[in-house]
Amino acid sequence: MNTRRFVSDRYVNPLTDFGFKRIFGTEPNKALLIDFLNVVLPEEHKISDLSYRNSEQVGNNILDRKAIFDLYCQSKSGERFIVEIQKAKQNFFKDRSVYYSTFPIQEQALKGDAWNYYLSSVYTVGILDFVFDEHKHDEDFLHIVELKDQNCRVFYDKLKFIYLELPKFQKSLEALETHFDKWMYLLRHLSRLDDPPESLQEKTFMQLFEIAEIANFSPTEQEAYEDSLKYYRDLNNVVNTSRQAGRDEGASRIIIRLLEKRFGTLSKQVLTAIQDLSIEESEILSEAQMEFQAMDDLATWLDRPFKS
Repeated sequence: MNTRRFVSDRYVNPLTDFGFKRIFGTEPNKALLIDFLNVVLPEEHKISDLSYRNSEQVGNNILDRKAIFDLYCQSKSGERFIVEIQKAKQNFFKDRSVYYSTFPIQEQALKGDAWNYYLSSVYTVGILDFVFDEHKHDEDFLHIVELKDQNCRVFYDKLKFIYLELPKFQKSLEALETHFDKWMYLLRHLSRLDDPPESLQEKTFMQLFEIAEIANFSPTEQEAYEDSLKYYRDLNNVVNTSRQAGRDEGASRIIIRLLEKRFGTLSKQVLTAIQDLSIEESEILSEAQMEFQAMDDLATWLDRPFKS
């Protein structure tokens, strides 16, 4: 009997790491990923099938940093797709997206002199549980970004960045009109539903409801989801706590818990350094820590001069 269970929801939260990968990240469920990508991709790049690729990418030499994607896949015709979920604001998030896109580009290089530099398209799709500061007053929540010239004509159409700012999607269940609307609604509200709404009882979404039902999880899967959900809630609490507290002690405790869960017990020196951070610095660390690969990354971050 699993005595750890604290989840009362019927359906998984797709914005947790576990929920996102359960719905979109396995071969038996890839029809859901195909369906989702086809509602956000341009018409000329609709997908009929895809294969999952290794989500861990390493540069061409030991000096290059490693990239770990949430999902990385390829269509039959060769297009590459990075699909990421971003749960909190992060410094230089757009820079990171551009950097990550270079890995699927570089891996297409052929050794020898015969390669003619032909590249298949690369798409980065970011599902964001936050709003870009620079776009917070815009109504648009779907951003499709590509390389254009000074006359705003597309200069290169094989590299695209697609961002979905979920908090901006405010349509009610009754107001949903398109298949895209329904996907956005489910990404935001799936874990709050008690039963499949009538307007969402389509074949694709009924498959999603079955996959996402927590009662169908094994005890091991339930435990993994609970851990993932706790991490998600802790991450959301960091910024809220730091903004509400006069001193950042509450946020520091949450950050330390997140870091120790990933890397083990922290040294007294590291603990003191974290506890001495200002509110602003704590917020930045809460975002930066998601990219740390090892304790060395944390130490490097703490040793650098703070820049706002």
